[in-house]
Amino acid sequence: MTITDIDPRPSAEPRTGLRAPSDVASLRVTLPRVIASEWVKFTSLRSSWITLVSAVAILIGFGSLAAAVSAGDVATRGGQGGGGPAAFGIDPTTLSLAGSGLAGIVLGILGVIAVTSEYSSGMIRATLAAVPGRQSVLLAKGLVIGAVALVVSVPATLIAFLAGQAILGQGANVSLGDPGVARAVFGTGVYLAAVALLGLALGALLRHATGAVGALFVVLLLAPGLLGLVLPQSWEDTLLPYLPSNAASSFTSVVPPDGMLSAGAGAAVLVVWIVGLLGAAAVLLQRRDA
Repeated sequence: MTITDIDPRPSAEPRTGLRAPSDVASLRVTLPRVIASEWVKFTSLRSSWITLVSAVAILIGFGSLAAAVSAGDVATRGGQGGGGPAAFGIDPTTLSLAGSGLAGIVLGILGVIAVTSEYSSGMIRATLAAVPGRQSVLLAKGLVIGAVALVVSVPATLIAFLAGQAILGQGANVSLGDPGVARAVFGTGVYLAAVALLGLALGALLRHATGAVGALFVVLLLAPGLLGLVLPQSWEDTLLPYLPSNAASSFTSVVPPDGMLSAGAGAAVLVVWIVGLLGAAAVLLQRRDA
């Protein structure tokens, strides 16, 4: 081979390893792509669907059972059921949504495991390495969990209400057109989605499923009762209405309990809780090691 056999022209495919600008742009990390990634994570886990189905079954099942007991279709342990909602001391709407408290805890656990499962498996390191803007990961998780919980809980709450009123029958039931009923029904659905976001925030803050679920129980169930027992009356009237579950009762009840906030104020307080906890989780996510 002579020197004239060597092609002096540069290769058509450079071997520098650099990508064209269009290729680099196609690999850029954007919020929609992070959301799509979180959606794939959520839908690929069987536990996600089991948890959602459990929450719906609890919400509809418990409400229907409570309505059946009230209507006399189911005998109670101490004797025959019946007597209508008045015998239970609660209104028909609340009776048909009797499963909302437990369903909320289940959805809160869904939010917790959406974060803590990645920490327990070590997958969070790969996630944060792929997405340099860590806040985008938390935002995407919040959007996915919040949207899924809202889409599931609002129709489920409506079904639970309609099923309960059908079981109660004419004369004991109410309709969505009655004062405060529609707000209570749809407000309960929104509150359940909010609890899922609270669970997500607590999971991101504590990074351990057990601690986050325990904190969720304390905030939603234990704190309202325990603080009412130990706090002075003046403190109780000042602090208790601002707890998440108490604030939500202002728009999830047909007639808000005495001493609680107005419906609008209660919704605003719940939003502050969610934004505050998620904001604190975002700050710690940025500062702490994965």
